[in-house]
Amino acid sequence: MTRFRPLSLVFAATAALPLAAVGDSAADDPPGVEVGTFRQQVATRWGADHGLPRAPVTAVAAGPGGELWVGAVGGLARLRGDRFEPVEGVGPVEALVALDAAIVAVADGALIRVDPRGRIERVATVPPSAGAVSGLAARDGALWLATDRGLYEVDGDGAVRRDAGLDGLLAGGVRIVRSVAVAPSGAIAVAARVGLFVREAGDPAWRRVLPRDGVRRWAPDDVRAVAWDARSRLAFASPQGVGIRDHDGAWRLFGVAEGAIPYADFTAATFAADRALWLGTRIGAIRFDGRSWEYRQGPRWLPDDRVGSIAPAGDDGDVVLATSTGVSRIALVPMTLAEKARRFEAAIDRRHRRTPYGFVGAARLRAPGDLTWWRNGDSDNDGLWTAMYGAGECFAYAATRDPAAKRRARAVFEALRFLGTVTQGGSHPAPSGFVARTILPTDGPDPNAGRLERDRRKREEEDALWKVIDPRWPTSADGRWFWKADTSSDELDGHFFFYARYHDLVAETPAEKREVADVVRAITDHLIANRFSLIDHDGKPTRWANYGPHLLNHDPDWWEERGLNSLSILSYLAIAAHVTGDARYRREADRLIDEHGYALNVLYPKAQSGPGSGNQSDDEMAFMGLYDLCVFETDPARRRMWSYAFHRYWLRERPERNPLFDFLYAGACREAEWRDAWGRLDLSPQGDWLEESVDTLRRYPLDRIDWPVKNSHRLDIVPLPPSARPGEERPVGSLRDGRVLPIDERFVEHWNHDPWRLDQGGRGQKLADGASFLLPYWLGRHHGFIRD
Repeated sequence: MTRFRPLSLVFAATAALPLAAVGDSAADDPPGVEVGTFRQQVATRWGADHGLPRAPVTAVAAGPGGELWVGAVGGLARLRGDRFEPVEGVGPVEALVALDAAIVAVADGALIRVDPRGRIERVATVPPSAGAVSGLAARDGALWLATDRGLYEVDGDGAVRRDAGLDGLLAGGVRIVRSVAVAPSGAIAVAARVGLFVREAGDPAWRRVLPRDGVRRWAPDDVRAVAWDARSRLAFASPQGVGIRDHDGAWRLFGVAEGAIPYADFTAATFAADRALWLGTRIGAIRFDGRSWEYRQGPRWLPDDRVGSIAPAGDDGDVVLATSTGVSRIALVPMTLAEKARRFEAAIDRRHRRTPYGFVGAARLRAPGDLTWWRNGDSDNDGLWTAMYGAGECFAYAATRDPAAKRRARAVFEALRFLGTVTQGGSHPAPSGFVARTILPTDGPDPNAGRLERDRRKREEEDALWKVIDPRWPTSADGRWFWKADTSSDELDGHFFFYARYHDLVAETPAEKREVADVVRAITDHLIANRFSLIDHDGKPTRWANYGPHLLNHDPDWWEERGLNSLSILSYLAIAAHVTGDARYRREADRLIDEHGYALNVLYPKAQSGPGSGNQSDDEMAFMGLYDLCVFETDPARRRMWSYAFHRYWLRERPERNPLFDFLYAGACREAEWRDAWGRLDLSPQGDWLEESVDTLRRYPLDRIDWPVKNSHRLDIVPLPPSARPGEERPVGSLRDGRVLPIDERFVEHWNHDPWRLDQGGRGQKLADGASFLLPYWLGRHHGFIRD
């Protein structure tokens, strides 16, 4: 038998890190980020079922009192409560604008004024020679119309005249004006087919604008939209890019070729009250706050993707957007991370608990987006997801001492413990220590129906190692429950991760701690007694929960799982030794390390080909296991090795903007270092990981419906190289800086999701829970990375 040299001889000894530096105590954590109140973007959408006029919707405006007005082919309507009321006597609307306390619309070949009481006044007739009206602007009683025959001005007497001064600059007789905007100063800007034109306040002459930014100068063509803000900043949008002129005349130019702008088929532009620039496109909307470009696409944000009109709404930075089939208001709601956590915890208690044990998971909706009816169902990973939710509640209790968090954590302990007791006895009893994946009540449909045939087909067509077991759902001893067999390694990872947190952070009495020790001992003893495999009711190992060296080191079918499963079993043994105080679990770990090279296996937890090439389910498991190895390892040399393995893994995951991964690594390794004959390597987290993690938690959407999200058409995306995903048929990629898209431009149910996939989501009929927010948030609070 090959015997591996002890790590203390392989690596130069250094002083051990204090346990508090990597353990579950937050006492010595460095100061974190004071998050405070931020603006959470929340969308409210309206469609035909809310009383909107017949589509397509053509224009939207918000009155000075906050009233929302919508123009469409079917007429004009105003929002009253949660429904739109039609304004009688108004035909198809081409454009809208707020003017003083009223709304002005272009409808039926005329300009009409509608006062707050709904009274209609005809202001002027739009001459047929103007053609189609694409935009409307107002200032101090005057009105301007952008048309496909030029710019028309309406004076106070109702006369409508084409601006002859601009006509001379519209080259080649192409008079198409797409957008017009008026500044507080009185300056007027026009987006035309042939360029950008401005008439400054007090100057009767129009000039074509050729903006300069440093050494760059543009001659914008095919300009689609213009806008002024309250400080007379000017913005334009064209297929070449976006330009913003500050009030002092300095330009900032953002070219499409530079890779910052998500999409450039522009249709509209406006500045919100918070000075952010909003741009409408034929596929979604864009918000630019001066630092970052945010893309708003899909039903999470919009009724449909074609945005034709945008208007500011109120003083907080809200906007309303008209799409072909409806209207959306994107509000910037003041919020704290703690308030967001309370919302998600309340939503889980209301919609996401299944069975009296409260297993946490997604809910199914009857119709897309309809939260009035939902149904809870099982999943293969009920134990894992419930355990990760429970770990978050353990961290919450440690951070706040809130009795509600302790009650939730205790409920999760009982649920997970029951997954171990339900397998004992009954129709097909499993060996002691075996935990079920999940449970279903026996008074419902039999989940075994047709399952055996499906399992056989899967083994023949997809996975030659797939376990065919009958029944896959045995019944419990009391006859009340089906329990699901073939439990996987990720389930055990979740169980052990939770039990360690519950033991150290929540269990306070000796009796409570003994309860945890008994459960952990039963599972761990089962694995040790069965050559480190989880043995099912048929007396054979499950498909994935195999950790023995006879497989991981000597069976080619298992070499791909060698690193991850070596890591998992060592973390289980470390936790078992910690919560039971029994030294034999450390002796078992010593044997795997010294005789079978498991420490070297852990150095390479997963075969990958760079960022974007990994399996995120494996990554999630690895990060929980590495955290526990670093937390509970008592040997300094081994802890350095685990920290080094963790460091290498974390660097590969850095582009994924994952706060769970960042906080697990930082919580375990914030003072770690590596020393050898060649010098010292600081293993503590470096860079903007903390700011990025907090940004992900801020952006994490309140809307947890699995709306479809499409990003593969974007201009700011770089595809992953084929070497990262050999044979991948779905579009995968990142932003040009190598990082994945922000979380509010993707759909994330759990942290095992693939953040590199550009087109994601479902049909809007799954309501995910918020546990994937709660775990990293409370983990960050516990370790002091977040002060909220």
